[in-house]
Amino acid sequence: MSTLGAIERREMPAVVASFLLFFCIMAGYFAVRPVRDTVGTLIGADRLADLWIGTAAASLLVIPAYGWLVTRFRRSVFLPWTYAAVAVSLTIVGLAFRGGAPGLRLSQFFWIFISVLNLFTISVFWSFLLELFRPDQTKRLFGLIAAGGTAGALTGPLFTDIAVSTIGNSGILFLGAGLFVLAIVCQRALLSVWKSHAPAETDKDRGRDEAIGGSIWAGVPLVLKSPYVLGITLFVVLISAANTFLYFDQLRLVTDAFPEPEARTRFFARLDWIVQSLTILSQLFLTGYIASRLGLVALLTMVPTATALAFAALAFWNTLAVVAVSIVTRRFGQFAFVRPGREMLWSALDNETKYKAKNFVDVPVYRAADAVFAQLEKGIYAVGLGSQTVAIVGAVAAGIWAVNGWWLGRRHDAATVQENAGGVRL
Repeated sequence: MSTLGAIERREMPAVVASFLLFFCIMAGYFAVRPVRDTVGTLIGADRLADLWIGTAAASLLVIPAYGWLVTRFRRSVFLPWTYAAVAVSLTIVGLAFRGGAPGLRLSQFFWIFISVLNLFTISVFWSFLLELFRPDQTKRLFGLIAAGGTAGALTGPLFTDIAVSTIGNSGILFLGAGLFVLAIVCQRALLSVWKSHAPAETDKDRGRDEAIGGSIWAGVPLVLKSPYVLGITLFVVLISAANTFLYFDQLRLVTDAFPEPEARTRFFARLDWIVQSLTILSQLFLTGYIASRLGLVALLTMVPTATALAFAALAFWNTLAVVAVSIVTRRFGQFAFVRPGREMLWSALDNETKYKAKNFVDVPVYRAADAVFAQLEKGIYAVGLGSQTVAIVGAVAAGIWAVNGWWLGRRHDAATVQENAGGVRL
């Protein structure tokens, strides 16, 4: 109620349009993501491991392409074209699904497309809003607007779980396309209501749309010269290791357990909405409590420790039920605890490092680590070793991840104490 009370009357139409825009984006993405995972089972684990290299390359190519666009067009101009391209692509793959499973090339394109889409969809949305809302408004309004994305991230996979057996994977893709078309409508409505209520634009307001400058590679020397930032880099790499090993184990087990593609999509969707539900509950009742009472070290070590135990269990019982519980625990824990803790780590650094080094670690490093661990998992199977070996390697990596998180949390806390005492930052 206090959040609603902070909205001025003239701001209400823009906030509602922003809420619905974010809802459509997130609902559309999370509705079709289970279909992407089903397509991954159709491609096969070995081919998919190679495809992760293509995904890493495509992720890196998107960044300069996006940079080129923002230097020539306002986000309010090219954003509708982006959503339209997503809608058309989903429609094409949906039509292919109506004739059975899509061909290999189209499946590979779709998998990479949806994976890369996840990189910039949210970032572009918030960048667009920052062009419209003043800094004082962002503090009051962005929390409520973010709730629209949370609602969409829960509604999308829940609908897919319920409806895929009736409308099929093609129907889910058509739904996703429709939601991105609705996103265009919401975006245009937002621009319309904002222009009718916006105050005269000042030079300071126009400056919000200017580029920050520099390149993604400017963060490389900043990473290499700081043991603390190298520690954060290792933390991100080990997140990738846990994600990748669990993902491919799930892929193989789901392929064996569910012959029909729609059943696989239903399984993936169910995991997604369970993860989103647990994440919301944890963020409301646990994350703040743990951070304030137990500190950053707890946020950074709880999930790695639980993941190490999950891999140990998988070494003995490599079943779909154990993998599903492990993935749900790891994913909601990452959203609710690890991600907030990881963002807090950067707060002890100067602005140049915070932006340039973080950008380098979050995209090139993370995606490259995905590709490397996918190839490692493929290699383990290629030499005749199996899921037990992967689980043991995963348990060791998760154990190192937990120790790394403990070290980073202690360093951050020490730097905070030093700063409060008037010392220098990390």
